[in-house]
Amino acid sequence: MTIVNYLFYALFLLAMGYYAITNLQWYSYKLERVMFHHTKTWWHFVYFLIPYVLYLLVNYAVPQFGFVVVIAYLALFYQWYKGLDKPLVWTGRVKRFYVLMLFLALFITFAFKHFAVVIPIFLAYFISLFIEKILFHGFRLKAQKKIDDMKDLTVIGITASYGKTSIKNYIGHLLKAKYRTYATPRSVNTLGGIMKDVNDDLPEDTEVYVVEMGARGEGDIAEITTFVNPQYVVVGKIGPAHIEYFRTMENIRNTKMEILQSGRLKEAWIHESAMVKPEKNIHIYGTGEHMDMKTNLPAPEYLIKDVEATLDGTSFTLDGVRYSASILGAFNAMNLAAAVLVSKKLGLSDEEIQQGLSTLKAVDHRLQRIDAGGKVILDDSFNGNIDGMMASFDLASTYAGRKVVITPGLVEVDDALNVQVAQRANEVFDLVVVTGDLNYAIFKAHVDPEKLVKLASKGEMENMLVEQTLPGDLILFANDAPSFV
Repeated sequence: MTIVNYLFYALFLLAMGYYAITNLQWYSYKLERVMFHHTKTWWHFVYFLIPYVLYLLVNYAVPQFGFVVVIAYLALFYQWYKGLDKPLVWTGRVKRFYVLMLFLALFITFAFKHFAVVIPIFLAYFISLFIEKILFHGFRLKAQKKIDDMKDLTVIGITASYGKTSIKNYIGHLLKAKYRTYATPRSVNTLGGIMKDVNDDLPEDTEVYVVEMGARGEGDIAEITTFVNPQYVVVGKIGPAHIEYFRTMENIRNTKMEILQSGRLKEAWIHESAMVKPEKNIHIYGTGEHMDMKTNLPAPEYLIKDVEATLDGTSFTLDGVRYSASILGAFNAMNLAAAVLVSKKLGLSDEEIQQGLSTLKAVDHRLQRIDAGGKVILDDSFNGNIDGMMASFDLASTYAGRKVVITPGLVEVDDALNVQVAQRANEVFDLVVVTGDLNYAIFKAHVDPEKLVKLASKGEMENMLVEQTLPGDLILFANDAPSFV
C-alpha cells in the first residue's frame, strides 16, 4: 500500500461518510427512513452503492488504479454537493460520528491491512446512536428539573397536521400583552429540540411557555406531552401530512390526541377535523365543514363564521365577535381562532386581543406578502399541505394581473392530492413552474403545455424569474421542498 493509496482512501471515506451522515441528518438520523422512505432512492445507488462496489473491485483486481475510481467519485460527489440547498450542519453529533468513523477506519486499515468503507461508516452510526442515548438521558434530566423548578409556569401545548407553528406564534404574540411569554423557536417541535430549548433558552422568569409538538410516528406526541405536561392544549387541523409514516388517518388522529394525556390538563381546544366529541374541558372549534350524517358529530361549540380573505388580510366572526388580522389565507382563520380562544381563557379581553391581532405579522415563509420590483410576491414556501396550498391558490385567483406559481407540489402525500394541486394550478395561473422531478409527471399530465416550465434545480430560478416574469405579476412560492426530495 502506497502513500497515494492511503491518501485517496481517506478522501473516498470522507466523501462517502459525508453523504451518509447528511442523509441521516435530513431524516432525523433514522436509518430505516433513509433506506426506505427517501424520495430519491436512486441517489443511494449513484452516490454510494455503485461507487463503493467499483472501488472494491478495482482495489481487488488492480489496486494501483484505485485512485482513478476515487477521482471520478469526487467529481460526481462535488456535483451532488453543489446542488444541495440543505447542506450538512456540523452539530456535535455529526462531529462525534466523524471522529468514530475515522478511528474505526484507521484501526481496520492497520490491523487488517484492508481499506474498509462501509464497515466504519455503519459502526460509527450505531456506536454514535448509543452515545446519543446516554447524552439524551442527561439532557432530559436537566431539562425536566428546570421545568419542575418553575412552579408557576403555565404550559400550552400545540399540535396539528397543519398550522402548528402559526398557532404557536399567534398565541405567543397575543399573550405577551399580559404575561412573560416564551414560545419554542422556529419549527422546533421534537422532544430533543424542545429539551435543548428548555436547557439553553427558556428564561427562568417565564410565566407562559408555548410548546409546538410534532410527530412522525405513534407515541411521539405522548413523549413530549409527558415531558412538558401542558395545562392547556390546542389540536389544530388534522390531515394526511406524513401519511407514509402513519399509514392511516386514524393513526394520525390517535397520535395527535396523545396530547390529552397530560397529567395537568385543564382545558383543550380541538379542531373539528379530529372528529372527537366534546367533553366538559374539551372544546371543539371549526367552520362546521365536518358535520354530516356519516360522522354524527354536533356543530362545533366555537363556530368560525363569515371568513373573508383578501390580499390585505383575513377576518372572521367567532362567538359573536368580529376579528381581523393582516394575515393572509382563509385557512388562517382557524389558526387565529385557536389563538383567540386560548387568549380569552387566560384573561385577555376582546379589545386586548384585537389590539394584538392588529400588530400580528405573518410567520416567515407562510403566505408572507412581499412587494418588490413592481411584483407581488406571496412567499408560502414553508406551507406543504393540501388545505394551505389550495387556500393560497384561491387567494392568488383574486389578483387581477398575471399570476405565476413556483412549486414542487406536495411531499409525503399520495398522488391524488398532487393531481388536485396540478389541476387547480392550471385553472388559476398563467405560468406553472415545477421545481424538481418528484411531481413533474403529474403536473405534465394536468397542466397546459404552454403554461408549464420545469426547473431541474433551484440554481436556475433566478434566471427563470428574470426571463419569465414581468412587473405587475403575482408570484406565489408554494412549498419549498429541499433538493433531497
